[in-house]
Amino acid sequence: MKTVVQISLDVTTIPEALDTARMAMRAGVDWLEAGTPLIIAEGMNGVKALRAEFPETPIVADLKTMDGGWLEAELMARAGATHVVVMERAHPETIKMVVRAGRDFGVKVMGDNLGARDKVAAAKRLENFGCDFVIHHIGYDERRGLAAAGLPCPSPLDQLREIAAAVKLPVQAVGGLSVEQAVRTPEYGAPLVVLGAPLTIDAESFKTASGDVESKLRLICQKVHAYGETGG
Repeated sequence: MKTVVQISLDVTTIPEALDTARMAMRAGVDWLEAGTPLIIAEGMNGVKALRAEFPETPIVADLKTMDGGWLEAELMARAGATHVVVMERAHPETIKMVVRAGRDFGVKVMGDNLGARDKVAAAKRLENFGCDFVIHHIGYDERRGLAAAGLPCPSPLDQLREIAAAVKLPVQAVGGLSVEQAVRTPEYGAPLVVLGAPLTIDAESFKTASGDVESKLRLICQKVHAYGETGG
């Protein structure tokens, strides 16, 4: 799979999501993610607004589905999402229902291993259930809690090569990566590069970051895309 740059729109209003998405598309981003804060605040209307503005762009709805899998996937597919996210920690039947809805409505399913004790085994289960992508994820609260306790925090890079080797699906790594680390994830076998905090989003307030984000994002997109063309 070629390298892809995905921006996580972890904001809480449609106007800000659209403004950030326009900036990202100008900079060369490939996929837009309706982040969980936007999904919570605006529901399927946020996805509809992104689809209306960007009719040809892949849109990931970061539902983090734990139950009601078929219905949640259906709602987001009808709103215009091309990808939906289900949690590996959900009941197996929920994952199966999201996968079934994906087939029924023509959307891809991304399985997220957040919270799994054995993340490699979790990735394999997601593949076996029929997911199309694996998200290797170290959670926001987990990272903050460990840091507050003065304990070392795992990085998504720690097991990324092992996970990429364990499955045949495209993999992306999420959670606490610096921009430099995120850009290097294709070297670990994960061609889907996700950009969010701290480059584009202020994670403390779910607002677009300040500064010249567009210029930085353009350079990152160029580097990631060049990696896909040259292999390094």
